[in-house]
Amino acid sequence: MSDIKRVVITGMGAVTPVGNNVKDTWENVKNGVSGIDFIKKFDASNLKCNVAGEIKDFNAEEYVDKKELKRMDMFSVLSIASAAQAIEESGLDMEKEDPYRVGVIVSSGIGGFVNIEKQANVCFEKGPKRVSPFFIPMIISNMASASIAIRYGMRGVCKNITTACATGTHSVGDAFREIKHGYSDVIIAGGVEASICELAMAGFVNLTALTNSDDPKTACRPFDLNRDGFVMADGAGVLVLEEYEHAKARGAKILGEVVGYGSTEDAYHITAPLPDGTGAAEAIRQAMREAGITAEQVGYINAHGTSTHANDEGETKAIHASLGDYAKNVPVSSTKSMTGHMLGGAGAVEAIITAKALSEGFLPPTINLDTPDPACDLDYIPNVGREANAEYALSNSFGFGGHNAVICLKKYSE
Repeated sequence: MSDIKRVVITGMGAVTPVGNNVKDTWENVKNGVSGIDFIKKFDASNLKCNVAGEIKDFNAEEYVDKKELKRMDMFSVLSIASAAQAIEESGLDMEKEDPYRVGVIVSSGIGGFVNIEKQANVCFEKGPKRVSPFFIPMIISNMASASIAIRYGMRGVCKNITTACATGTHSVGDAFREIKHGYSDVIIAGGVEASICELAMAGFVNLTALTNSDDPKTACRPFDLNRDGFVMADGAGVLVLEEYEHAKARGAKILGEVVGYGSTEDAYHITAPLPDGTGAAEAIRQAMREAGITAEQVGYINAHGTSTHANDEGETKAIHASLGDYAKNVPVSSTKSMTGHMLGGAGAVEAIITAKALSEGFLPPTINLDTPDPACDLDYIPNVGREANAEYALSNSFGFGGHNAVICLKKYSE
């Protein structure tokens, strides 16, 4: 068990505001297509922010039957859908696996917020006896992982990591380490969020975290001088991570490789990042150090890039601090400019996008970057993506509470 293992990606699945699978999500992100629009799930006219990245035309019954749907929150449904896509692509057959060597780390930052709102209304309007008996198992955030494990009979490590907007990246990073150090052969890893509802939106609005823009297509503008807050979104991303020899032995197609992971804490503020970016910079250094690479080998960074003043300026400083003089040569983009911010799901979807960028030799853009902020002075791939043959890439995620997570991916080669 002491031998260090290679960790590869053999399947990926996603449900996002720009596509209900990886293929559509990737094509739209490549082409700068925004999935942000006016909120349609409820009347948002009383809110200062009425735009979001909602999922569109998703048929939950393709993945979960009607009876189950009544007992599950949408975040669990999205995790099952994304996992089903990823497992199908990977060709993983649980009948041929030791179930105790296959685990699940698919996490949510918030859990069943929509049902918290719904059942609270039921309780206060109709009385506590009318609250659903499935209320608790619907809302607790570990049910994303548990639902996948139950469905497929995966009996290894199964947990939920809740670190706000760093949740998805921490989940992929922890899964990487579980396999690297020999504790598991396969882990279904990722993140999910489905929290667009009036209560959640009101909370973020009153925190002054969300945009006030009334133009949904330009509302999310990371690194732009005129950015004024993030755009909330729903979504899920799941990757099948697998020990290299195990994947080769069963003839799996390898889509990419995870080679490094960094995790730090700002220890500074409940919502604001460290202004000098030092906590995030150390997470970047840790991921590069584990991957065994220098700044000159980083060919792309998928930024956290939330479209808030504090994050984008702090992340820019973090990239400068960690990559030194070479930082200005590294292409960076925030795909949240198109997807919105999927909170606990963001890092996992962005890991998928980063893996696709490496395998296809194309770097997605940061759209709506029309007036660059002088404080954000890196190459943010403005508005139009570009072809580039990158071998290594970083994906950054930073969450409320000061949680920093960074993974390093490598283009697969024998």
